Amino acid sequence: MTRLHPGARTHVAAIDQGTTSTRCMIFDRRGRMIAVAQHEHHPSFPRPGWAEQDAAEIWLNTLRVLPEALAQAGLQPFELAAVGIANQRETTIVWDRATGRPVAPAITWQDTRTSAMVEELNRGPSAALFREVCGLAPAGYFAAPRLRWLLDHVPDLQRRARLGEVAFGTVESWLIWNLTGGPDGGVHVTDVTNASRTMLMDIRTLQWDQRLLDALDIPREVLPEIRPNAQVYGTCAVGLPGVPIGGAFGDQQAALFGQTCFAAGEAKCTYGTGAFLLMNTGDRITTSEHGLISTVAYALDDQPPRYASEGSIAVAGALVQWFRDSLEMIHSAPEIETLARRVEDNGGCYIVPAFAGLFAPRWQPDARGVVVGLTSFVTRSHLARAVLEATAWQTAEVVEAMVADTGLPFTGLKVDGGMTANHLLMQYVADVLAIPVERPLVAESVSLGAAYAAGLAVGFWPDLEGLRDNWHRAARWEPTMSEALRRRERSGWDRAVERTLGWVVDGDPG
Repeated sequence: MTRLHPGARTHVAAIDQGTTSTRCMIFDRRGRMIAVAQHEHHPSFPRPGWAEQDAAEIWLNTLRVLPEALAQAGLQPFELAAVGIANQRETTIVWDRATGRPVAPAITWQDTRTSAMVEELNRGPSAALFREVCGLAPAGYFAAPRLRWLLDHVPDLQRRARLGEVAFGTVESWLIWNLTGGPDGGVHVTDVTNASRTMLMDIRTLQWDQRLLDALDIPREVLPEIRPNAQVYGTCAVGLPGVPIGGAFGDQQAALFGQTCFAAGEAKCTYGTGAFLLMNTGDRITTSEHGLISTVAYALDDQPPRYASEGSIAVAGALVQWFRDSLEMIHSAPEIETLARRVEDNGGCYIVPAFAGLFAPRWQPDARGVVVGLTSFVTRSHLARAVLEATAWQTAEVVEAMVADTGLPFTGLKVDGGMTANHLLMQYVADVLAIPVERPLVAESVSLGAAYAAGLAVGFWPDLEGLRDNWHRAARWEPTMSEALRRRERSGWDRAVERTLGWVVDGDPG
C-alpha cells in the first residue's frame, strides 16, 4: 500500500460516473465536499428495450470535469492525494486495445435485449451453478449477458476476444484504462464490487470462475484483473497527471461505504429515480429466499471481503416524476411535499407503482400499477400523500425480506439521494419501519465512498474508524406512528398490492 506523508497532499478527488452524467468532486480531510463539476451525456434508445451510451463521450466528459473541479477548488493535481471512481453498475463496454476505440455502443444496465438469452440460461443446467458460485440468478440486469450479446453480434469480435485484441469492462475499467494511458500502457482492472455484478466472479474467492466463463463461452483474455476496492491501481497519465488511482466502487456499494456502514446489520438506502437498500452482512454470504441479491459490499487490501444483501426498488422518485409530468398534478417535484401536508392521511387511497411489474421482494412481472380506494372524498392532496407512502411501504417490504434472510435486526437506516430532501417522506419511512432514519451532512455518499477508498489506499485516512469520525448527522426522523395504525395502513397497502397481480395476460401489449 502506497503511503504519503500526512501533510504532503491535502485533498482527495472522486469521479462519479452515473447513468445520466459524469461528476468530479473534491473532498478535504474531514470528508467535506469543496468542489463539484458535472457534465451530462446523451443516452440513446435505438429500439424498444435497448438502452445505450457512447463510451467515448463518457471519457471526454471525464476529461472535462477534472480540470473544472480543480479550478473551482483552487487546486493543482499535485495537491491531490488520490482519486477514486464510482460508477453506474453493469453497463458493458468492449474496446480495441490498440486504438482505444469502443467496438460498439455501451449497453447500459437498463437494457433488456438479452431477456431471451437469460430465459434460456434459466431453463438450462447452468442456472443453479450461477446461483451457487456468483450468488446471482441469471438476469439481463447483469453485465455478462450483454458481453455475450456483443460477442455474438459485432463481426469477428469473438475471435478478436480470444486473441486478446479487445478488452471488456464496466465503466470504472474503461475510465481507469484511459486515465492510466489507454493504448500506451493503460491498466486493465476492475474492482470486486463491479466484478460481483457480472455473473462471472466467484463470490467467495473473488476471482473469475472458469465454469461460469465456459457456460457463456466468454474468453478469459477479454477480462480485466479483479482488485480490492481500496488499492492503488496505477497513476494517472492524463486528466490528473501524477495522481494515484486509489480505488473504485459500484455506485451503491460506494454509498454504503460513504455512509460508513462497516458493521454487520448497518444499512443504507439511496432514494433516487429508484431506490437501493443495502445491508452489511459482515463475512456472511446470505442466500436469499425473498428475492434479494447477495453481493460484495467491499474488500480492502489484504483483508477478507465484506458482503451485503441488496434490494432494489424500481420506482421511487420516478413515481413523483409521473405525478408531475404525466398527471400534471404539480409543477415541480418539491411541491409534492407541500401538497401532501394539506391532509392528515391518504384518505383511504393507495398507489402501487408496478409500472413494469413488481420488483424486490415480490418479483411479479405480470403485475401493473394501480390506484385503489378512490372515493369522492379523495383529493389531489390525498393522491400526493399516497405517492410518497408508496416509496415508504416498498422500503418496508425490502427491509422485512432482509431481516428474514439475514436474521440481523434493523436498528436504524441511513439515507441519501435526492428524495431525502422530502421530510414528510423520511418521517413516513421512519414510521412504517418503526426505526430512526438518519441523513448525513454530506449527502453525496456515492462520491464520498469512492474518495474514502482512494484515501485509505494511500494513507490519507488511517482506517475505517477515522472515516466514522467524519460522519455527521444532518437530520434524524424518529418513528411516531402507533403500532395499531401501522398495522392498519400496512393491511391497506397489502390489499392494494394484491390488486396489481395477474394484470398482464397473453395477448396484452404489456
